[in-house]
Amino acid sequence: MVARLLVEPGNMLMSALIEKLNWRYATKKMDPSKIVADDKVERIVEAARLAPTSSGLQPFEVIVVTNPEVRAKIQEIGWNQSQITEGSHLLVFAAWDNYTTDRINGMFDLVNDERGFKNEGWENYRQMILNLYPGRDPEVNFQHAARQAYIGFGMSVAAAAFEGVDATPMEGFDAAKLDEILGLREKGLRSVTILPLGYRADEGDWLVNLKKVRRPKDQFVSVVA
Repeated sequence: MVARLLVEPGNMLMSALIEKLNWRYATKKMDPSKIVADDKVERIVEAARLAPTSSGLQPFEVIVVTNPEVRAKIQEIGWNQSQITEGSHLLVFAAWDNYTTDRINGMFDLVNDERGFKNEGWENYRQMILNLYPGRDPEVNFQHAARQAYIGFGMSVAAAAFEGVDATPMEGFDAAKLDEILGLREKGLRSVTILPLGYRADEGDWLVNLKKVRRPKDQFVSVVA
């Protein structure tokens, strides 16, 4: 009985999450009169912050853009996608432009400070990363960091669905121009993806009533036993 009580709440939460993921879609038309509450945005961003990353380096940041004028500029270089300005918030996921000794040491030191001790195995691992990453081509390092940003991006997409907030994952924008608008290069960052947040409009969205289509599970999942 105890085991059953422990398991069932988890099953219910997972069922709720799957239901929300089936509910969500890449919203094409948002209602500009509806504003996403700050606490919901905070939880959506927090999901990205808690995302796993390679070696725990967290080589990306999230920029929350609410300024209408800035979002209008981004829309111009974002294939004129209306969700950028019709949503109430725009999340920009920006990865480190390179792995440096300072950045790597900064994260390892943070772990040691937060945990209150140093671990020999952890310090040996730090040295291995320091011997490997900073010497690589910067573009290789950026692409690696961008893949970590995508993990956080996916977590935020799922979190938005769980919160009942519509979101539209986007890669369709001029990254160099977005970097310029937000001054990302000066911060050692490069934009990877953007995520408008808002609420679907009652009319004007061609996708909202269409069936969600995904490959069947037997064409998507392989089991090696």
